[in-house]
Amino acid sequence: MKKILCCLMSLVLVSWIMNAYGAADDCEADGAVEFLCGPVSPEDLAQIPNSPWIVASGMEDDGYLYFTNSDSLDSFAVYPVSNAQHELRSRYSDCPGPEMSGFRPHGINLVPGDEGAHTLLVVRHGARESIEVFEIEETASTPTITWVGCVIAPGDVVFNSVVATPDAGMAATHMQLPMGALYEWQESTGWLQVPGSESPGPNGIEISPDGNWFYIGGWGTRSIIKLSRGQSDVVVDSVDLSHHVDNVRWAADGSLLAAGHVGPETSSIFSCLSQQQCEGVSTRVTRVD
Repeated sequence: MKKILCCLMSLVLVSWIMNAYGAADDCEADGAVEFLCGPVSPEDLAQIPNSPWIVASGMEDDGYLYFTNSDSLDSFAVYPVSNAQHELRSRYSDCPGPEMSGFRPHGINLVPGDEGAHTLLVVRHGARESIEVFEIEETASTPTITWVGCVIAPGDVVFNSVVATPDAGMAATHMQLPMGALYEWQESTGWLQVPGSESPGPNGIEISPDGNWFYIGGWGTRSIIKLSRGQSDVVVDSVDLSHHVDNVRWAADGSLLAAGHVGPETSSIFSCLSQQQCEGVSTRVTRVD
């Protein structure tokens, strides 16, 4: 895999360490950096196509999905709320139904659709371990969101990040140390572990447009892992980075953006995340081509 290691900046990410590197209480800009106040513990982001609206997942006990406007910097919770819309689709017939209590959203993935209707996949902890599925519809003003189903995680698996596959399935990382793996779901097969996907702490996940390759954020390996999908021979390649990799996203130019953490020791990062003891810990984004 050809690599262009362009460390864009050590910047203020929307991440778990907001308390260590966050905006002032009044949310005033810090030079060229503007802050959007409102979402609590935003873990992951997904832009709604052709609009200023961004979905944020608030990873806390009894958390929320938020719509945030990148133009006005407004933000508000959209799920779970008292007037939430639910419409269970037949392809998710094994889903026991909506569960709004104990909603702890984690990684998210938005799949652009036709005529302004998009699918949102959400890793969910709390009352159950699952991928929750929503439909987002663009309108002339604020988009709408409707819960349409769920896929329960396999026993003893705790998902981190999720991505849709081109054949209407999904894949999600089981971010576990010392060894985790990637799982793929199809309506006809359920969840299956992806061959060759075992690695220390697989985290963020993306997929090539043709569906032939997974790109996995190797948190424990400080790398981006390229893994074949649906091919006769399992092919694994990787490129080392200078930081632990958390979220992975395609950029508009076709490169990958890998966001993550840097610290003196791995334990320093966990201390920052859990205890707000963040001496020497920072965040970083790397572009990989």
